[in-house]
Amino acid sequence: MLHTVNKSPFEKNSLVSCLEHAADGSAILLIEDGVYGALNGSAVADKVKSVMGKSTIYALGPDLDARGIADKIMDGIKVVDYAGFVDLACENDKVQAWL
Repeated sequence: MLHTVNKSPFEKNSLVSCLEHAADGSAILLIEDGVYGALNGSAVADKVKSVMGKSTIYALGPDLDARGIADKIMDGIKVVDYAGFVDLACENDKVQAWL
């Protein structure tokens, strides 16, 4: 399953809820303000890192660039472009949006 998170983890608990409920092997894609969840050293960084061995975490590159944080994300986050987003949606049988 592909999980998408578009809310900042500093304003909503969508990312934390997603991380707690995503099954092993899931893909988690951070988009829009959700990309702040990829920041190295943030309040949610340890929670994100704890899931990395079980699920793959992606961040949308254009959203990272738009917020000026592309060079501040933690190791292990895979950056994808819009085509990569489409690929993830096609590769997974279900998509869950965390609002």
